[in-house]
Amino acid sequence: MKALLIWPILPNSFWSYQEPLDIAGLRATNPPLGLITIASMLPQDWELRLVDRNVRFETEEEWNWCDMVIISAMIVQKQDFRELIQKGVARGKKVAVGGPFPTSVPEFALDAGAHYLILDEGECTIPAFLAALERGEEQGTFRACEKPDVTHTPMPRFDLLELDAYLAITLQFSRGCPFQCEFCDIINLYGRKPRTKTPEQMLAEFEKIYQMGWRRFVFVVDDNFIGNKRNAKIFLRALIPWMQEHNYPFILLTEASLNLAEDDELIELMVQAGFRMVFMGIETPDMDSLAVAHKEQNTRQSLMESCHKITRAGLQIMSGFILGFDGEKPGAGYRIQQFVEETGIPQAHLNLLQALPNTAMWQRLKQEGRLHLQMEGSGSQRSLMNFVPTRSIEDIVTEFIDAFWQLYEPMPYLKRTFRHFQMIQGKCPKVHSPITSKEIRLFSAICWRQGWVRSTRLQFWRQLGWLVLHKPHLLYDYFIALAVGEHFFSLRQEIKNNLLSQLEEFKTMQQLQPSTDAVKVADRDLVHTNAAQTGTF
Repeated sequence: MKALLIWPILPNSFWSYQEPLDIAGLRATNPPLGLITIASMLPQDWELRLVDRNVRFETEEEWNWCDMVIISAMIVQKQDFRELIQKGVARGKKVAVGGPFPTSVPEFALDAGAHYLILDEGECTIPAFLAALERGEEQGTFRACEKPDVTHTPMPRFDLLELDAYLAITLQFSRGCPFQCEFCDIINLYGRKPRTKTPEQMLAEFEKIYQMGWRRFVFVVDDNFIGNKRNAKIFLRALIPWMQEHNYPFILLTEASLNLAEDDELIELMVQAGFRMVFMGIETPDMDSLAVAHKEQNTRQSLMESCHKITRAGLQIMSGFILGFDGEKPGAGYRIQQFVEETGIPQAHLNLLQALPNTAMWQRLKQEGRLHLQMEGSGSQRSLMNFVPTRSIEDIVTEFIDAFWQLYEPMPYLKRTFRHFQMIQGKCPKVHSPITSKEIRLFSAICWRQGWVRSTRLQFWRQLGWLVLHKPHLLYDYFIALAVGEHFFSLRQEIKNNLLSQLEEFKTMQQLQPSTDAVKVADRDLVHTNAAQTGTF
C-alpha cells in the first residue's frame, strides 16, 4: 500500500504565529504529531509519505503515486479537510480520516465522501481498520469503547517530517484531564483519567529528536501535563538528568491547569527540567462565570496570586480567556484586559465562547434550544458564537474586539512583556540552543521594528538594556515573546474585520427571519428568568 498522509491548512490564528515565522524563514509552528504517531502503527511494508500543507502542498506526482490518502484534522481545519476528502475521492483514491474533528463530528467526513473513518484513539482503531482492508471492505467506521494504554504507543515517525520547517517539535506525555469544564471537549475525546507514557518512552523520544539534530522548542502537547501529578513528577525526575547531560538542548513548553500553583515541588521540577513556558486556561477573572463553566479548580485560591507565584518561580505564562459565558456581566472584556495587565501575562489568547460538538455545554444548549445549528463555528477567534448567549451578542463582540485591540497595542504589549520577565526570580537552567540564521533574522527584525520604526523605540532599548545587565539568560526568551507580539499586532485587524463582517451578516439574517428571532429572544428571556431564580444554568 502506498499511503499519502496529509495535514490540512491551519488558518491564521493565535497559534499560527505567521508573522514571526515568515520573518524567520520558518513555515509552521508545530508538526502533525497525531499523523506521525499513526504512521508508526501502520504495516512496515507500506510506503508512506507525509505532506503538511502548512509547510508545502502535495504534488501531482504524489497524488498519482498513492493508493490511499489518510487525513487527520481538528475543527479549525474543517474547510481544507472537506476539500481534501473531495479531491481524493474525485481522483479515485481511497480516503481514510481520523483525528479530533471527525471523531466529534463523523457525519461531516461521511458527507464529504470519506471511505474509512478511523475514530477515537488509533491504538484501538487502526488494527480494526487494517483488518477491514485485509477482508477487502470498501468502507467502514471504526470506533473504540475503551481508552488505550499509552505505555504501548510506538514512537512517532519523526523521520517523515521536514524538521527545519518548524518552530517547535511536539511530543506527548499524557492524554486526558481530571476536570470537567463544561465547554471543553478533551474529556469527551480522551477521558477524565489521565494516562501517561513511561519516563523511558519519553526519554527515547527526546533522544531521537536530539540525534536528528533538533535544537529549538519542544512542545509537550498534553492538554493538562499535570493531570496525573504523581506520574508527571516521576517523569520530570528522570528528565532533569537527561537535560543536564545533554546541556539543555531544548526550550520546553506545555499546557497545565492553574492548580499547578498549589504544588511547589512540581513547579520546581518543571523549571529544573527546562520548561520555560506553560499555557493555562484561566478563562475569566469572574468567579461566577467560572462556576457556571464548572471550572472549580480556578476558584480555590486567588487567580492573581497563582499567576504571580508561577511566574516568579521561572515559568512564563501563556493564558486562555473566554468571553460569552452564561450570566456574564457587562464589562467582562475590560475585566479580562485589566487582569492581563496586572499579571503581566504577554500572550492572552482571547476567544469568544463556542459550543464544541457533543460537549456538556453543547448538550445543555441543545436541550434549551439555544444552538445556532446553521452557524457551525470554526474553533478560532474569527467566528461568532454558535449559540444564543444570555446577553446581547453585539455587546459581547464589541467588548471582545476592544479588549483584543487594546491588549495588542505595541506599547502596552512591550511594557507588559517586560514586567513579566522582571517578575521571574527562579534560577532557570541556561539553554544551549545554538543561534542560527533564522534567529538572527528574527531578532534583527524585532530590533528594527520595535527599536526604530515604531514609537516604542525608546522603551524598547531601555528594557533591553536592563535585561542585558540583570537577566541576560532570559534574552532569548524575551526576544521570542516580542516576536510573538508582531503576530498579534497584525492578527487583531484581521479578527476585527472578520467579526464585524459576520456580525452584519448575522443581523441581516435576523431581519430576514423575524418569527425565528422572536422565538430566540423569548428563549433568551426565559434563560435570564431561570438564571435569576436559580442562579444556575
